[in-house]
Amino acid sequence: MMPAVPRIAVIGVGNAYRRDDGVGWAVIARLAERAAGRPLPPGTVLHACDGEPARLLSLWERAGLAVVVDAAHARPARPGRVHRLALEDAQPEPTGAASSHGLGLGEAVELSRVLGRLPRRLVVYAVEGADHTWGTGLSAAVAAQVDAVACRVEEEILRGPGGAAAGRGEDVP
Repeated sequence: MMPAVPRIAVIGVGNAYRRDDGVGWAVIARLAERAAGRPLPPGTVLHACDGEPARLLSLWERAGLAVVVDAAHARPARPGRVHRLALEDAQPEPTGAASSHGLGLGEAVELSRVLGRLPRRLVVYAVEGADHTWGTGLSAAVAAQVDAVACRVEEEILRGPGGAAAGRGEDVP
C-alpha cells in the first residue's frame, strides 16, 4: 500500500468587494491559472475563504502544509509590502501587521493550537493594503505583488510539508 500524500492547503483569505482585502483571492486565482499549464503537486488544494476562524480551521485541518495569503494593516503602512510568517507547531509572534478582518486568522491559529489541530507547517503571507473601501479591484501597489506572492507560494508548495522554513517572520523583498 502506498503512503498517503500529505495534503497541502493554500487558502486565500479576504473579501473581493473590499478592494485590497481581495489580494488573497487574487493570488488563489493566479495560482489556479498557472496550475492549468503546470499542475500543482498531488494533494494540493486551493481555497478562497472569508477568514472566519472555524472555516479556516476546517480548511487546514490535517494538512501537512497550509499556506495562507491575506491582506494586512501595518503601522507605519507601506502598501504592497509583503510579510511572511512561518509557524511550525508554535504560537504566532507579533509582526506589526494585522489581518484586515480584525478577527479571523489569529483566532483560527489559536483555536487550532488549543485543539491540537494546527497543520504540521503553517506559512502566512500578509500583503499590506492601501484601500479597503467598498468596491472591486486592487490598488496598484497591491496588484503589483500578486505574481510575486503566487511565485513564493509555489516555492512553499514545492518544499512541501517537511520543507525547511525560511524563518519565522520576515518581510519579503
